Amino acid sequence: MTDLLAALLLGIIEGLTEFLPISSTGHLLIAQHWLGSRSDLFNIIIQAGAILAITLVFRQRIWALATGLREREHRDYALKIAAAFAVTAAVGLPVRLAGWQLPDTVSPIAIALILGGIWMLVAERLAARRPESALITWKVAVLVGLAQVVAGVFPGTSRSAAAIFMAMLAGTGKRSAATEFVFLVGIPTMFAASGYALLEHFLDAGASQEAWGEMALAFAAATATGFIAVRWLLGYIKRHRYTPFAIYRIVLGVGLLLWLPAGG
Repeated sequence: MTDLLAALLLGIIEGLTEFLPISSTGHLLIAQHWLGSRSDLFNIIIQAGAILAITLVFRQRIWALATGLREREHRDYALKIAAAFAVTAAVGLPVRLAGWQLPDTVSPIAIALILGGIWMLVAERLAARRPESALITWKVAVLVGLAQVVAGVFPGTSRSAAAIFMAMLAGTGKRSAATEFVFLVGIPTMFAASGYALLEHFLDAGASQEAWGEMALAFAAATATGFIAVRWLLGYIKRHRYTPFAIYRIVLGVGLLLWLPAGG
């Protein structure tokens, strides 16, 4: 397999899995086991493609919020997005600087996938017992911010899964409303995280030799497939539960423990 084809496949995998509640980290771990590992910069770049994708999906919603801040409803919603991001930054940055993060190796990621799948099954069942509400409260905003930190500490948890189900349990029982809020919070969160990681990379390694053509291809693939994946998910959850994703996570986690070396 050529390096260009491998880069294309990695970009597609990143775009498909970054926002689905199935952990992009776990899938990239599997992919890089077969396709070869890539540099930190490569991984940052393809994640940036996924961030661009979700920004494009929500471009009209973002514009409506930005231009409608004089309206109480838009202002309140935007402030809650800012609050969730602020909680993630205030808690997550010290955690990151302290080095509190499990390694990106098979065992912890597989366990996080399995436990996350079980958590999704239980959380969705509990949320279904409550009145369906699309309201985003301040409590939801704060807990979504904290859930993003937990996902950062435990690779394989899935930021979207942790935050969406936290929102649903905290009172936003309507799946589509919880998902939209989490995705919108994810835009500044992921831009900040990627920017920070990019700065760290260049401070530590400088402008090292990189295959820029491969990275550009992977970035474009991540953007295109991420756009498709998010649009599909937003339609899917209007009529279906997240149960199939939870089962898939559990199966994937077990598969990782059985078939990949523990240090991979």
